[in-house]
Amino acid sequence: MQTLNIAGTEDTPEILFNETNGEFVLSGRSLPEDVTTFYKPVFEWLEAFENNPSSKITFKFKLEYFNTASSKIILDILMKLEDILDSKQADLKIEWFYFESDDDMLEAGEEYKELVEVPFNLISC
Repeated sequence: MQTLNIAGTEDTPEILFNETNGEFVLSGRSLPEDVTTFYKPVFEWLEAFENNPSSKITFKFKLEYFNTASSKIILDILMKLEDILDSKQADLKIEWFYFESDDDMLEAGEEYKELVEVPFNLISC
């Protein structure tokens, strides 16, 4: 399976899913005009990945900001990761990075952590 690599812009996050090392990273700002279209390749990649996942997966959210539409997509990604964990018994964990001074991003991570049953670490940077 090929690495998914989407360059970030001022309004869209950088996405780098590398199956070889089991590290999936979503970083930057997420406020695309059409979240469904922007994130479609992510869900297609995760769907294909679910059929043959790596044994060890670390999904890193390194977002500086995301809008309301993106918050729903993030939850959908987390639910998909939960499905992958449930169906294949992969060693999967989520790392949610936030700046120490960013209470909003910390709170968002705490809320997502409560919504999914996946090992979820909040990491201050």
